[in-house]
Amino acid sequence: MVNTGDTAWILTSAALVLLMTPGLALFYGGMVRAKSVLNMMMMSFGALALVSVLWVLYGYSIAFGDSIGGSGLIGNPAEFFGLAGLMEDTTSEAGGLPAMAFVGFQSVFAIITVALISGAIADRARFGAWMVFVGIWATIVYFPVAHWVFAFDVDDVIGGWIANDLAAIDFAGGTAVHINAGAAGLALALVLGKRRGFGRDAMRPHNLPLVMIGAGLLWFGWFGFNAGSAVAANNTAAVAWVNTLVATAAAVLGWLVIEKLRDGHATSLGAASGVVAGLVAITPACSAVSPVGAIVVGAVAGVLCALAVGLKYRLGYDDSLDVVGVHLVGGLWGTVAIGFLADPDAPAGVASLFFGGSVDQLWRQVVGAVVVLAFSFVLTLVIGFAIQKMMGFRIPEEDEVTGIDTVVHAESAYDLASLGSSGSTAPLAGQARAEARNTERTLA
Repeated sequence: MVNTGDTAWILTSAALVLLMTPGLALFYGGMVRAKSVLNMMMMSFGALALVSVLWVLYGYSIAFGDSIGGSGLIGNPAEFFGLAGLMEDTTSEAGGLPAMAFVGFQSVFAIITVALISGAIADRARFGAWMVFVGIWATIVYFPVAHWVFAFDVDDVIGGWIANDLAAIDFAGGTAVHINAGAAGLALALVLGKRRGFGRDAMRPHNLPLVMIGAGLLWFGWFGFNAGSAVAANNTAAVAWVNTLVATAAAVLGWLVIEKLRDGHATSLGAASGVVAGLVAITPACSAVSPVGAIVVGAVAGVLCALAVGLKYRLGYDDSLDVVGVHLVGGLWGTVAIGFLADPDAPAGVASLFFGGSVDQLWRQVVGAVVVLAFSFVLTLVIGFAIQKMMGFRIPEEDEVTGIDTVVHAESAYDLASLGSSGSTAPLAGQARAEARNTERTLA
């Protein structure tokens, strides 16, 4: 029998997580220069469109189908191709949910993971090449990794090796989503190279209110991301909700303290970035730590990520919007922190090193994180270089200077010419009134 309460919660959570991708588009869009904002937002919307279709065709089957040969590496893509056989099935791995509710919930995780990568290559990627990358990367990187991490053994169906054999804890996607996307972002940044003027020219965010709005939408949607991963309206969801709130708040404070000490100012960009850092770090751990533990996870994430975003200048890679510094570093910390801070009284019921346990859970967390990082990084390098060789991934330098919005999309985010040379709308209003008077006289 279908549990209508759990079904309503999972569908609501899916809608919340879907909202995160437009929220990410605003967050990333505000962080780039004005001449690139539409392209940046289109990369998120393009991922949303293509991954949705691929998920229905074969993505869900690869991620949650019976593992081929019992290997725990990849689900059978033909088992649920086109979601065949799932429309009337009222069972799922959680029990009591229509299978299609679980399909929908997991689809939005796939979408946001791919969209996250785009921030690493802002200002310089061909949109067509990006869409080719989205399709290939989702197919051979995300869908298999989702199988490893999210597919649990159920009855005679064999799931992924990280979830079942390694038994690493990743409640809502620290490895499958954030480490995966962060490693891919680093690889693509290396493939495409640095933006023109990187490290020399000012590349400030063009619209900080957009960044703040985007961060707010991400925080809002993330309650569906984490609490929804309980796949039921229960105590686990409630604990995950509270931990998501408090860890994110602590991360904002941690980031702002570092900014104040280092730069003398606490900034809105820092607050927005701290929000994302905290959300990333608590994602794998929200069912395993106490609320006090969540504060520690978030505060450390805010400090670590605030320091890590400067690594690109020291190491010479151009991660445009700090996907590596926030998602890779934050995801690594949140995943490994479980081995130190997991509280046996939390829903996951695991005792960590600091709570009377041993290093057993710690090594499992480290292995899961490192394997996903290496897998994603290597395959993304191969995919990126192949696309660059075959069709060109990066736009020409003159197009980058002109602005990718104008060259690639034939659009501009802001029609500044309509404001007149003075930047005021008054001349336009006067012109409109004069034209209206002329029209009246003609009619008379």
